[in-house]
Amino acid sequence: MAEQMPIREPNEAKLAYLKRTKGGSHSIGANTSSSDSLAKRPKLVALLIAMRPKQWIKNVLVFAAPAAAGKIFDVKIDIESFLAAVFFILVSSGLYLLNDCVDIESDRRHPKKRLRPIPAGEISKKTAYVAAAVLLTIGNVLPFFVARYQLGVVVVSYSVITAAYIFYLKQEAVLDIAMVALGFLLRAMAGGEASNLTLSNWFLIVASFGSLFMVTGKRYSELIVLGEDAGRHRRTLDVYSKGYLNFIRSVSAGVTMTAYCLWAFDKPTVSNHNALLIEISIIPFVLAILRYSLVIEEGMAGAPEDVVLSDKPLLLLGLLWATALGLGILVL
Repeated sequence: MAEQMPIREPNEAKLAYLKRTKGGSHSIGANTSSSDSLAKRPKLVALLIAMRPKQWIKNVLVFAAPAAAGKIFDVKIDIESFLAAVFFILVSSGLYLLNDCVDIESDRRHPKKRLRPIPAGEISKKTAYVAAAVLLTIGNVLPFFVARYQLGVVVVSYSVITAAYIFYLKQEAVLDIAMVALGFLLRAMAGGEASNLTLSNWFLIVASFGSLFMVTGKRYSELIVLGEDAGRHRRTLDVYSKGYLNFIRSVSAGVTMTAYCLWAFDKPTVSNHNALLIEISIIPFVLAILRYSLVIEEGMAGAPEDVVLSDKPLLLLGLLWATALGLGILVL
């Protein structure tokens, strides 16, 4: 049935994707002119952009564990979670540089990724490799000295798994999706390990399948936007069909919503939090999943951070969810 659902034509989706991600002012094939215009930026600015600061928003996930544990208003725990986020920013920035060096040729064929500083020629691969080495060293070593060693183990695990993805696993169907989803899960787990918080089974299920849902949506959108050229950019896109990705998306979304509902109904029974407000948070949470599903279906979820930051209905639902959950934790 998923194959028969109406979707935008590849060219239309590509143009819409570029417009949404602020790349629409560049023509699809204007590699040279785009590179020339981008080369005017200072090297340090280009290096910072190559570290993808917009993607740092993903590291907000480290605060998910304190929120789920009802400790989000504990200043000490917030500081520990903030440090965890900083460590993940450092290592993820280094890994983004490494990834762009490895994928430089395929990125030059992508309608948006070709504008990144490394494939566009703004900074050399040598400079990127050196910067990546520095960031990865600091980000992986520092947690063992200024935080709990368990957090350091999580950060190192994330770096090793992501490096394996960059050099090999991204070419293996299913494993590529699983590894990226695992990266989101490790971020969520880091918040618990930073402050020695017990992570509930429901929390781990929501984090795991929620991550799988977003990553699958990203692959689906890439398949729509890149059209017949999808396999040239990412080999696994030649393996995946829209129907298969829709199947994973449906399963992961269903499990995520079910697990969150069970957590919300169970949470007030094991703590002194406001049951009604926490249960009300189910409504915007489920609506946010449904809204994001619509964005995926339009082929616009290739960059989740752009969706989260630009989709107004999704932002509103996120605010309502955070308010209901926060008041539920705060109001006894």
